[in-house]
Parts: sequence; structure tokens; C-alpha cells
Amino acid sequence: MSDLHIQRDHQLGLPQAREVARAWARKAEEKFDMECSYEEGDTQDTLTFTRAGVSGTLVVDAQQFDMTAKLGFLFTAFKDRIEAEIGGQLDALLGTPSTTSLA
Repeated sequence: MSDLHIQRDHQLGLPQAREVARAWARKAEEKFDMECSYEEGDTQDTLTFTRAGVSGTLVVDAQQFDMTAKLGFLFTAFKDRIEAEIGGQLDALLGTPSTTSLA
């Protein structure tokens, strides 16, 4: 399995960041047939997503989005494309230029 890690800083605060995360989840469910679940916390939320060959989490707090995902063997060859697509979606929802961050 291959790991994917994307981070985005923001200045939205937690309530608005939740809206962005939920919008991303809706797009992931519609476009990529992901199953998403969202758990709110006091200072951070966790969005869990999965489908055949992909599983991960998006941790959302008042200042940052932090996504980690595991890609199955068949998706490993498309890691860069998947990362660019997901990063671009987050950037579009945040209204910022694309700046994919590898970790």
C-alpha cells in the first residue's frame, strides 16, 4: 500500500472548516463512490472515507486540514494524479491556489 498525505492551512475557524469538510465528503461520495462518515469533536473533527482500494481520514480543526490515505496496489500507479485531484478539490473549496504538500 502507498501512503498519501495532504495538509492545508486555513483561517476559517472550526465551524466553517466543518462546512468545507462536509462539502468535500459530498463530492467524494458522488464523484468517487466513497463511503464517508463524519465525527465532530470539541476542537477537531474526523472525516473517515473508504472504497475498494482506498481508505483514509481527514482531520479538521480551526487552522488546518490534515488528510492521510492508504492506496491499494491498483491505485499506487495513480498516486500523483489522485493527490493532485484531492488537493485541487480542497483548494477549490478553500478558495486558494493549489499547493499540494507531501509529507
